[in-house]
Amino acid sequence: MANDREILREVWEGKLPVCFKLDPDEVVELQQPDPFYLMVPRMSYFPLVTDKIRKHFVKYVANGKQEQEMWLKCNGQPMKWHLPIGLLYDLLIDSEDEALPWVISVHFDKFPDSKIYRLSNKETVESYFMSCIKEADVLKHKTQIATNMQKKDHTQLWLGLQNDKFDQFWAVNRKLMEVSGESDHFKYIPFRCYLEDSYKQKLVKPVAEDGSRKTLQHLLKEVFPDKPNVTVKIHGLIVPLDTPLQWMSEHLSYPDNFLHLCVV
Repeated sequence: MANDREILREVWEGKLPVCFKLDPDEVVELQQPDPFYLMVPRMSYFPLVTDKIRKHFVKYVANGKQEQEMWLKCNGQPMKWHLPIGLLYDLLIDSEDEALPWVISVHFDKFPDSKIYRLSNKETVESYFMSCIKEADVLKHKTQIATNMQKKDHTQLWLGLQNDKFDQFWAVNRKLMEVSGESDHFKYIPFRCYLEDSYKQKLVKPVAEDGSRKTLQHLLKEVFPDKPNVTVKIHGLIVPLDTPLQWMSEHLSYPDNFLHLCVV
């Protein structure tokens, strides 16, 4: 299992300063509301950190719209709440324009149903998160560790993420990062490679037929056989191509246990 605890903690503690601004077209008051600044965890999801944002802005929108679902936009694109915050930043902010704080537009009107999912409540986020955990577990292990966990373990995983508690989360997540049986690697590497507005994933093993360790370069060749010069970013970093896949999966996965690789 993952053993470089300092690396795990450094990745977990990554945060982004964000400046939230209510769309001027939705303001009904004479005076524009002040922006709202917040440090958000890269590893979390926006629905888990935006309660204060809604409370700050909702009184400035028309009465008939105050109960509508709040949604966010960056660079003209509606933001997909089911993707981790750090991944959204890496996808939406060009490397040459990485000025901070990250400016995000807040909306209560004209929800873009054709582009993003509606969010009924935080339980929806939890359900999606746990389904990703289980999918990753099926890929990594012949036995389904996540499915066989007790309800209290699932709850601890979720609360650790929701409350940004590293020790609480990893006390359970370490079980999902253990290798099974006599093997020293996962069956397959849970990952998604994001390119423009879609992503690719396929079954990729962390070891070759001869038993040698596969690297990120091997994965990219399997996923993008016609693109010889692909590089990826994760957690804001360009990962060296010779990094072993097994190590990456253990140490650089998001809390849902997937490697979310942004193609740049």
